[in-house]
Amino acid sequence: MANRKLFLLPGDGIGPEAMSEVRKLIAFMNAEESAGFETDEGLVGGSAYDAHGAAISDADMEKAMAADAVLFGAVGGPKWDGVPYEVRPEAGLLRLRKDMELFANLRPAICYPALAASSSLKPEVVEGLDILIVRELTGGVYFGEPKEIIDLGNGQKRGIDTQVYDTYEIERISGVAFELARTRRNEVCSMEKRNVMKSGVLWNEVVTATHKAKYSDVKLSHMLADAGGMQLVRWPKQFDVIVTDNLFGDMLSDVAAMLTGSLGMLPSASLGAPDPKTGSRKALYEPVHGSAPDIAGQGIANPIAMIASFAMCLRYSFNMVAEADRLEAAISSVLDSGLRTGDIMSEGCTRVSTSEMGDAVVKAYAG
Repeated sequence: MANRKLFLLPGDGIGPEAMSEVRKLIAFMNAEESAGFETDEGLVGGSAYDAHGAAISDADMEKAMAADAVLFGAVGGPKWDGVPYEVRPEAGLLRLRKDMELFANLRPAICYPALAASSSLKPEVVEGLDILIVRELTGGVYFGEPKEIIDLGNGQKRGIDTQVYDTYEIERISGVAFELARTRRNEVCSMEKRNVMKSGVLWNEVVTATHKAKYSDVKLSHMLADAGGMQLVRWPKQFDVIVTDNLFGDMLSDVAAMLTGSLGMLPSASLGAPDPKTGSRKALYEPVHGSAPDIAGQGIANPIAMIASFAMCLRYSFNMVAEADRLEAAISSVLDSGLRTGDIMSEGCTRVSTSEMGDAVVKAYAG
């Protein structure tokens, strides 16, 4: 079997600590299961800026493009608040997404039964929650032009960001959502702001047309994005798959994340289009929690989101579905046993370090 090439970008803050726990799993799977993972490692974010003066170097960008999958930790922190906007730590992640053409961001929000009490909502509202938000990632207001600040004189300035979507961008992201829904509860809710935004009108029209043409077996509903945010907090279990644009997806997925009790629990995948010849696709996997500089280096960060991101990598990049299922079951088993990092600690549980949590997941995976 051909080797599986993984490119690791631990990044800043707690990224390297969380990535260390994934390395344990990779080492175990190579040694005990002949998984054939080949790993290389690079710099991204603030660490890359310190070394190269850029948020990611051209050399590391080439390695990311050549890998079967990229595992990404986190970027940013107050140390780099003063660097030029073009080379800020987050620019490394944006370049990865853009150059690799990672247009589909998958962000599951799963509430493990053992953590239902950790949510800010009532346990009965979130227990058993399993939502998948499909966010368009390479278009919209984050990339639209013009994007600038204009000096109007007399002490006045004007900031401009442009929300732009073409038909093909909406067709392909909604197609991903419909296809994933077929593997779940077969329901998609599309969210936009067609009441005040022309891009929302087009979004609604194209999603509806795509559904009618190819996916009429899937149940489709539409909701204004602000109402969707309210409904996520009111009764989140009404949703299966949510598809939305870059800006609203960014906000709504963070709302959904906190329903589960902690940002430290949730993974994500960013996928490109399948290669017409090989069927493989560029992919990047990352936890949603960010760099958390306030706890970096203390060995107390929750590595579960990073480990769960690796589980998504097994599932979507390598078709190692059985292994992904085992790893996700291992995470659930460890939580059921009462082990907790500080962010998900509750009465009667055992507090563990980042490394101890990683060791426990590896042990549970090994069986």
